Amino acid sequence: MSRFKNEITHLQAHIRTLRLGLAGLLVLALLLGVGWWQSPRDLTIHVPPDLRSGSVRKWWEVPPESVYAFTFYIFQQLNRWPTNGEHDYARNLHALSAYLTPACRVSLRQDYEYRRSTGELRERVRGLYEIPGRGYGDDPASRVQALSDRDWIVTLDVSADEYHGSEQVKRALVRYRIKVARQDHDPERNPFGLVLDCYSQAPERITVPVDESAAADLGGGLGALQGAAR
Repeated sequence: MSRFKNEITHLQAHIRTLRLGLAGLLVLALLLGVGWWQSPRDLTIHVPPDLRSGSVRKWWEVPPESVYAFTFYIFQQLNRWPTNGEHDYARNLHALSAYLTPACRVSLRQDYEYRRSTGELRERVRGLYEIPGRGYGDDPASRVQALSDRDWIVTLDVSADEYHGSEQVKRALVRYRIKVARQDHDPERNPFGLVLDCYSQAPERITVPVDESAAADLGGGLGALQGAAR
């Protein structure tokens, strides 16, 4: 009888071992399931604009060309007033708020209120474009300064044109140095994960050589520049 009792005891111990192993596998499967459920469903990957050559990057890194392209696109949209600056500027600030830091939104709102009070927005049409020969591809090192892997200063050389009705009232060549930060707070409204933090220093007037001026077709030349570099 003792031999049978030993066999039964051995089988019961083996069954307990199997049960413990099964319980451990169940816990492991639950942990793996929770990790898989909490993993991101979407990843923002910044791909260089020029795909003629290969590129190997870590998916979380933001290349400088993407930072420049984002900055110019958002800044250009912010300064596009197609019909009436008094309404268009306010609309842009609201529509692009997800691409601005809170401090920058406050600063630009103050700029809007000042311009409106001085009559600089009423019936104004404004457009902003990059000066040919002064883009990222012409001198990348001077266009994007990396302060860290999450902060940059982007230099934009642009021409700002303003019209009142059919009459041009301003054509200014301006250099903007804009702070850019990485903030992945709201991917639903801001899929880029980047925001503008306004200016690192005050905008400044610039000049271009004669050949660049001709290439840009800036017409009346520097003597025709009117208005503040705002």
